[in-house]
Amino acid sequence: MGISLEEIKQPIRKEMEEFEVKFRDSMRTKVALLDRVMNYIIQRKGKQIRPILVFLSAGVCGPISERTFRGASLVELLHTATLIHDDVVDDSLERRGFFSINALWKNKIAVLIGDYLLSRGLLLSVDNGDYDLLQISSSAVRAMSEGELLQLEKSRKMNFDEAVYFDIIQKKTASLIASCCAMGAKSVIDDPEKVELMRQFGEKVGIAFQIKDDLFDYGQSDSGKPAGTDIKEKKLTLPVIYALAHSTETERKKIVSMIRKSDTGTENLRYIYDFVRDQGGIGYAESTMDRFRSEAFALLDAFPESAYKISLRQLVDYTILRSK
Repeated sequence: MGISLEEIKQPIRKEMEEFEVKFRDSMRTKVALLDRVMNYIIQRKGKQIRPILVFLSAGVCGPISERTFRGASLVELLHTATLIHDDVVDDSLERRGFFSINALWKNKIAVLIGDYLLSRGLLLSVDNGDYDLLQISSSAVRAMSEGELLQLEKSRKMNFDEAVYFDIIQKKTASLIASCCAMGAKSVIDDPEKVELMRQFGEKVGIAFQIKDDLFDYGQSDSGKPAGTDIKEKKLTLPVIYALAHSTETERKKIVSMIRKSDTGTENLRYIYDFVRDQGGIGYAESTMDRFRSEAFALLDAFPESAYKISLRQLVDYTILRSK
């Protein structure tokens, strides 16, 4: 059995407890409906991987400060807002096993809640003069939006290309993880080179994280993510991109036709899975994920050993080597 998240959080246990209280207080509002929705969000929060990344990254670079708490809150506010908006865009009725905001309060309220959370994050930074932290997070939100739109465009055209894939996941997934690490560093030091190293570390972790998510689609674990979801939604994933690039023209046309026509019943899904596995797509994705993990760890060598650094490595393994 691997290390638990509670063990990983040990160096920042007090900070995370304090963060929980501060974040809960910051979500309170006098508007009854808004307050009700905020309470629902707080009660169903996830593992808070992103705030943990902010605090550990800060600890690696210097003493954790009040700015670190504000950076972690900003990340959590922006991340929650994007998840709510994603559920509206995807018409998703569930989030982490619970009803999504749009499922309970409909799309109009869900969009407004997302906007409200974005504004709280912006004001948190502006009111405290944290313009450098705001710039980091705003760049991530812009990249995430670009990534989502790029994915929609390329999926419609069935543009299965590895360079396009990495461009999409760098923007859509890795940019937020990178901003967490850069923000943690920036909250405690004013050293552009070290902040950039932490940003690059987070970017590589984010790419590895997304490849792991791709692999869940091929029955790699009991992730709770329905098998075949990516294929049914015509999303570009590394295993299928590699397999298509290393297949015959006839086989390629057959697989692309199945995906394009959404001809993905149980029998066809099994055929696609076998095709991807036989062409080496699964193995290639796993080795690529391991490469980005190793490159991320190499970037940490520039920082002195500490309990924070050890936990940061453990957190990477927890998220990348996870079974769900």
